[in-house]
Amino acid sequence: MNDEQEQAILAVHVRGLDGMCAGCRAWWSRLTPYPCWQVDWATSRQARTITARVLDGVR
Repeated sequence: MNDEQEQAILAVHVRGLDGMCAGCRAWWSRLTPYPCWQVDWATSRQARTITARVLDGVR
């Protein structure tokens, strides 16, 4: 996956007014509390990418 796909996931899987994930409800008709596992995955990938860029810049 690349940054664009992670951004697409984060754009769709947002907190609904009821505190549930709007993306999960729209795509799979699931009532999933926000943040759902897709948001957790995408944000962890972003954090890893940022950390790798910072550490590569230090060395």
